[in-house]
Amino acid sequence: MDAKPLSISSLLLVFLIVSTAMAESTPKPVDSADSSTPAVHIVYTEKPESEEPEAYHIRTLTAVLGSEEAAKEALLYSYKSAASGFSAKLTPEQVSEISKQPGVLQVVPSRTLQVHSGPMNLH
Repeated sequence: MDAKPLSISSLLLVFLIVSTAMAESTPKPVDSADSSTPAVHIVYTEKPESEEPEAYHIRTLTAVLGSEEAAKEALLYSYKSAASGFSAKLTPEQVSEISKQPGVLQVVPSRTLQVHSGPMNLH
């Protein structure tokens, strides 16, 4: 019986399933006693039509944080190509507030996943 090579879409599907399984099996950190500590979140937004993405992201953050200076300090990165959104350091209360802003589609905690390279630990 001849084995057929996997297509790119099949490999991508397998990667997504394994990544999701790994993320779900990763132990969750215990919440700290101070729930006002900012953590990095990814904020997905609609693509702005009439202004530059970064200006739109700062304006969206300003509505929650109260000043443009605070928004610029919290903003870590603006995503402009494959997705529209930004990463920022936000407290749980700020996450709740920014989720209600017009144009905000989703807010998720930023996580770093490590790919295991196998028994030889090649990187």
